[in-house]
Amino acid sequence: MDIVELKETVLEDNNADAEVLRQELKSKKICLLNLMSSPGSGKTSTLLALDRYFHDIIRWGVMEADIDSDVDARTILAAGIPSIQLHTGGMCHLDADMTRQGIRAFGRDDLDLIVLENIGNLVCPAEFDTGAALNMTILSVPEGDDKPAKYPLVYQTSDVMVINKIDTMPAFDFSRERVEKYVRELNPGIRMFYVSAKTGEGVKELAEYLINYVKEWNGNE
Repeated sequence: MDIVELKETVLEDNNADAEVLRQELKSKKICLLNLMSSPGSGKTSTLLALDRYFHDIIRWGVMEADIDSDVDARTILAAGIPSIQLHTGGMCHLDADMTRQGIRAFGRDDLDLIVLENIGNLVCPAEFDTGAALNMTILSVPEGDDKPAKYPLVYQTSDVMVINKIDTMPAFDFSRERVEKYVRELNPGIRMFYVSAKTGEGVKELAEYLINYVKEWNGNE
């Protein structure tokens, strides 16, 4: 009897398609950033905080992915940032082809950076390569410093980790030492930034890193 490992096959096919998309975008000098986190971590507020540093330096836009909502896309648009809403129809992740469809619908080949604000979920999005040049995850202080131990894959597949809401640290039992230990064991090369999207602390450093990455990826440096 033949046994077909369906999940493995699906992931392999998606990985191949994701690499094709990555190279397509690179040829157009578009850097795709895949942003992952749990709900309420501050993905949208962090993007809004970054905008003041991106302004007049890189052209960027946001694809907001949700199961069924347009709240975040409207918030981004209201701030003057190009945005499009992607509805997954109940699916808890985006794959490479879904991302490609979103980029085509966005129709913005003039952008240096497209941020895919992935669905709020620490499991499914981490399993599927979207074709992004850079994977970034946000962990907010109120979620606890043990999240990487509980949901390791998202931290293993991320290039950048942002710890948000550091202004709330006095109110929570959150240890930088513990969270860094968990994350470094999973992904020694990950870049870590501590920020507060609310107060602006640490946002400049994150923005500078992302700007430099985008310029390097697009061959503008």
